[in-house]
Amino acid sequence: MQVDPNDIFTLGTMMVGLACLGFCVDQHPIGRKTSGVIWVLGGAMLLSNFKIVPFQAPAYSFVGNTLVPLAIPLLLFKADVRRIFRESGRVMVTFGIASLATIVGAVLGHFLLNLGEIGPKVAGVYTGAYIGGAVNLLAVSEAVSMTETEFSGTISASSVVSILALMMLVALSSAKWLLKRIPSVHMDDHNADESSAMGPTAAPKFLVTHISFVLALSFLICAAAEHVGDLLGMPNYRILLITLLAVLIANLIPSVMQKLQGELELGMFFMYIFFAAVGAGTDALQFVETAPLLFIYGMIIITVHLALVLATARLFKIDLAEAMVASGAALVGPSVTAAIAASRGWRSLVTPAIMCGIFGYAIATFLGYALYLILSGGAF
Repeated sequence: MQVDPNDIFTLGTMMVGLACLGFCVDQHPIGRKTSGVIWVLGGAMLLSNFKIVPFQAPAYSFVGNTLVPLAIPLLLFKADVRRIFRESGRVMVTFGIASLATIVGAVLGHFLLNLGEIGPKVAGVYTGAYIGGAVNLLAVSEAVSMTETEFSGTISASSVVSILALMMLVALSSAKWLLKRIPSVHMDDHNADESSAMGPTAAPKFLVTHISFVLALSFLICAAAEHVGDLLGMPNYRILLITLLAVLIANLIPSVMQKLQGELELGMFFMYIFFAAVGAGTDALQFVETAPLLFIYGMIIITVHLALVLATARLFKIDLAEAMVASGAALVGPSVTAAIAASRGWRSLVTPAIMCGIFGYAIATFLGYALYLILSGGAF
C-alpha cells in the first residue's frame, strides 16, 4: 500500500530518516569510499519505484521551495573572502587552476557530446557542482529553469561521478609513481605519521541562540531576495540573489558570523532532506534513459579537470598534496577533502581545504550560470 501524497508525517519520517542515514554513512569508514548523498538518493528511489512512497507530494515541493533556499545562507555565512585568502595560502592559487580546469572540461564535453537543448543547462549545473558543491548544483538548476525530470537525471548521474572522483583523488594521493613526477613535502614518512597524533575534531556546540539567529537571518535573506527578484521581474534569479546577499553579509560582519556554531551542519541537514525528496521523485526508467549520457559528460569533466591540474602541478612545480587538496575542494567539497587531508597526515592542509571549499560555494553558482549564458547564446 502506497503512502498517501498528503500524509506529511509519514513522508517526513522517510525524508528525515534517510537524511539521518546519510549522516551516519558520512561518519562511518564506508563514507570515505561512498557518500551519504548516494545512500539518501538511492534509498528514496527504491521506496518510490517500489510504490511505497509517491513520486510527487506537497511535502517534496515544500522542501525544494522552502528548506533549500534557507540552506544556502547557512552554508555561506563563513564565506569571509579575506580570511579565506589569508588562511588558504598557495592552495588557493591551485584552486583557481582547478576551477578553470572544471570549466574547460565542461566546455569540451559540451561540444563532444550531443546533449540537445539540455546541454547548456547541464554544462552550467555541472560547473557549479564541480567548483562548489550540491548547493551550487541546485542553485544553477533553478536559475536555468531545469524541469524536475532534467534535474533528477542530472543530480543522479552527478552523484555517481562524484563518488568516482573521490576514489580517483584518494588513489592519486597514494600513487608512488605520481609522487616521483610531482614531489610533495607533505607526503614523506614523517608527515604521514602526524595523522596518528591528530586528535578528533571537536563537534560544534548546539546553541539555541545561535541556531535561532542564523535561521532568522536566513529567512530575512530569502525574503529580501524574493522581493528584489519580483521588483526586477526576474524571479528565476532568486537563488542567485540569496547567494549574493549571504556572501555580502559574511564579508560585512565577519567577526559576528565566525562566532556562530552549528549553522553549517543545519544547512547540510536541510540539503540531505532535499536529496531524499529528489530521490523519491526520480523515476528509475527515465533515469536509465537519460543518466548514462550525463554520466559520460560528468566523467569527461573530472578527467579533464584532473589531467589539467596534474599537468599544471608538474609544469609549475606545485606540491602534489596541495594540488590534490585544491582539486578535492572543487570536486567533492570542503568537508570530504579536509577528511582526506587529515587521514593522510597533511595537517597543515586541513584549513586550506575547508577555506577553498567555502570559497567554491561562494563563486560556483555565478560561474555556472555565466557558462550557461555563454553556451546558450544568452546575454548577461
